[in-house]
Amino acid sequence: MPTTPTIDAHERLIFALDVPDAERARALIRTLGDHVSHYKLGLELFLSGAYFELADELNAAGKRVFADLKLFDVPATVGRAVAQLSRRGVDFITVHGQDAMLAEAAANKGHSRILAVTALTSLDQGDLEALGFACDVADLVLSRARRALALGCDGVVSSGLEAPALRAGTDPALVVVCPGIRPVANTDDQKRTLSVEQAFANGADYIVVGRPIRDAEDPAAAAETIQTQIRAAIDT
Repeated sequence: MPTTPTIDAHERLIFALDVPDAERARALIRTLGDHVSHYKLGLELFLSGAYFELADELNAAGKRVFADLKLFDVPATVGRAVAQLSRRGVDFITVHGQDAMLAEAAANKGHSRILAVTALTSLDQGDLEALGFACDVADLVLSRARRALALGCDGVVSSGLEAPALRAGTDPALVVVCPGIRPVANTDDQKRTLSVEQAFANGADYIVVGRPIRDAEDPAAAAETIQTQIRAAIDT
């Protein structure tokens, strides 16, 4: 399944900056240096109080920022929150909600791009059934992706396991961002995982990697290994 060819290979790795405070975030950014050019800032860092300061610093350093806050609220509130984030120069913004929320997000996105969250990679089929979704994971992801595009969103966050269905069943312009990437056998809370190579073979445009880089003995070397795997995967 082809990925979007015009994306710079180096930017396809999004590092999940999942740390509790600005000091540790800045230390990791310094450590990773030129090995990473795209950062995901999530909920934990948002609660540190330095979220926007760090986003501004990354932008000033020429890095790209993915605001992964999974916005879910009254549609008008979601729209205003998206407008605020867009003014900070972030590239991607995640929204985890129904059609009216997605539509308001798309209407207020400015130069940012809206990613609809489909099904968290920490959930498997049993979890979704327990939540009341009486359908296959792949069917749910595909349905949400089609609605998101129709409402003006730019892409989705999805496990790479569902990427082939997304590539076969949606517009080629759909941006597919895949978390849950595990270069080795997985033992943490992510359930729908796969390797770097398989994610791009399945049709991912970007992959999100956190713990395999953050917790490595040498995070910079771990990031560069993944960059090498990405280059090999998209050149095949």
